[in-house]
Amino acid sequence: MAKILIIEDEEAVRENILDLLEAEDFETIGAANGRIGVNLAISEVPDLILCDMMMPQLDGYGVLIILRQNPITATIPFIFLTAKSAKSDFRQGMNMGADDYITKPFTRAELLSAIINRLEKHATLKRHLSPTSVTKNLSPKMQLLEISLHRAIKQHNFKEFEIYYQPIIDIASGKIVAAESLLRWQSPELGLIYPTEFISLAESTGLIVPIGKWVLKNVCKQIKGWRDAGIYSLTVAVNLSVIEFNQPDFIHNIVNFIAMNNLEPDDLELELTESMIMQDVNSAIATMSKLQSLGINIAIDDFGTGYSSLIYLKNLPINTLKIDRYFIHNVANDSQKSAITQALIQMAHNLNLDVIAEGVETESELAFLRQHNCNSMQGFLFSRPLPAAEFENFLLS
Repeated sequence: MAKILIIEDEEAVRENILDLLEAEDFETIGAANGRIGVNLAISEVPDLILCDMMMPQLDGYGVLIILRQNPITATIPFIFLTAKSAKSDFRQGMNMGADDYITKPFTRAELLSAIINRLEKHATLKRHLSPTSVTKNLSPKMQLLEISLHRAIKQHNFKEFEIYYQPIIDIASGKIVAAESLLRWQSPELGLIYPTEFISLAESTGLIVPIGKWVLKNVCKQIKGWRDAGIYSLTVAVNLSVIEFNQPDFIHNIVNFIAMNNLEPDDLELELTESMIMQDVNSAIATMSKLQSLGINIAIDDFGTGYSSLIYLKNLPINTLKIDRYFIHNVANDSQKSAITQALIQMAHNLNLDVIAEGVETESELAFLRQHNCNSMQGFLFSRPLPAAEFENFLLS
């Protein structure tokens, strides 16, 4: 049974399409605007999308741009619903990656014909993918990884996962002031698996949503445990995926986890990447502003490796800039890295942001950062990521 997402702001039209398709035994999902539609497309990964071209705030063109840029939704068949008749509008949509369009008002037969034809063409295209491409994309290891990931979450209820914590050090005082939470997966079949190996798979399968929720819930629970043990001056950072960040209930879940554990909002810091923010700047800023208004800290992670424009940086509601380890490695001896890192530190301070240098491994790198007034650092020079109990002992000692 094909799953079809209908993104249409006119309720009567949306409900009529939903009723018609359900009568034809399609599985249907309805979205009342473009923003909800994007979130549902990423979380539900439908087989086909019907999208109204003209909607307030985020129109059909904007929806299509976002979905075509996301690897999870890039190849989903996309059909515009439009009351326009100008060929230039149709051409624009097709040039942007739409597969077809239906002009309103349309008959039941026209709608079903467009849907069935597009689904059949997509199925044919998938069947004709080259064997080498299929083999490359679905290697035996990746197949086993996907099966194991499903089992670890749904059957074993995250028991194979553990959250490690890497200390973040105030350079001036040498004290631990924060920690970054990092997920580890100990698979019985595959051994220890790092996020770089399984996070992209979790995103492509939608499993990143329950994983991210589990991480946030358990980090908040851990912070409470440390508060109960008398450890108060410690902020804990959590990395977010773009799918998790765009979930409709994302902010509600965070507020709930903070309240359940009697935490202060600034006990938590959320780390976003440049590329996440730049996928839809206005939407990201709106969500970030809401989070910051609640007192939750926000950091940009791996800064300098994405594709953001510095024009946007002054408008972003953030507290912290994290300089990527690429710029820190051998920074004291590399003139180009030295110049870039100095500029990033100065720029961040001019914007009243704290600066954290990632991946600090040598005394010369630390000396350079201290000389140029970088606020904090993390890296193997001070400590590798540690299980919670080891981190607590390290902190108390």
